Amino acid sequence: MLLERFPLGPLWTNGYLVWDDQGKGFFVDPGGDPREVLVEIDRKSIDLEFILLTHGHADHIGGLGLIRTRARQGVMVHEDDAMMLSRPESNLSAFVGNDIELAPAEKLLRDGDVVRAGRLTVMVIHTPGHTMGSSCFLVGEEGDDPVLLSGDTLFARSVGRTDLPGGDERVLLASLEKLSSLSDETRVLPGHGPETTIGEERKHNPFWPGGSM
Repeated sequence: MLLERFPLGPLWTNGYLVWDDQGKGFFVDPGGDPREVLVEIDRKSIDLEFILLTHGHADHIGGLGLIRTRARQGVMVHEDDAMMLSRPESNLSAFVGNDIELAPAEKLLRDGDVVRAGRLTVMVIHTPGHTMGSSCFLVGEEGDDPVLLSGDTLFARSVGRTDLPGGDERVLLASLEKLSSLSDETRVLPGHGPETTIGEERKHNPFWPGGSM
């Protein structure tokens, strides 16, 4: 499994290009102008199978309009955030003066769904709390340890905010319980900030189940 991070948009949202050794891949969270991503896709001759969205906030979908045309299977998002793509008030773009209204996703996801790009397997883990449809993606390839793309559910030493529409702190803490079953060695690639591991968050994140929050 090969992976490259692209900080995109005004909030430097982490977008991730993931592909296998046969050049089949996908992109997660195009939060801003994706032209540098497209250049890299062409340079590496990657066949982009789909775009995954961890949730529907503007800073994670701001570049979707351009890059989605390159994805053979289109856009995938959890069903509970589906309406956010077309509603500026819901995706919060209306409040920063740059309304984002996008066409519906081609595929709606549910907890436990599995999608594939070449040799890559992506399991959907529904982790509401930041938004109702927030999801993490556990990505694996035979012979490699899986990687968790955690969106705004889990950050290094922190979690996503819960004071926006659709947020709920109690629900988010329950979502962390779901992630606590992952092994300590699991790499965590969040929607903002540096990467971490489940083990590091188990030890040091005050929001982690049993933590000191």
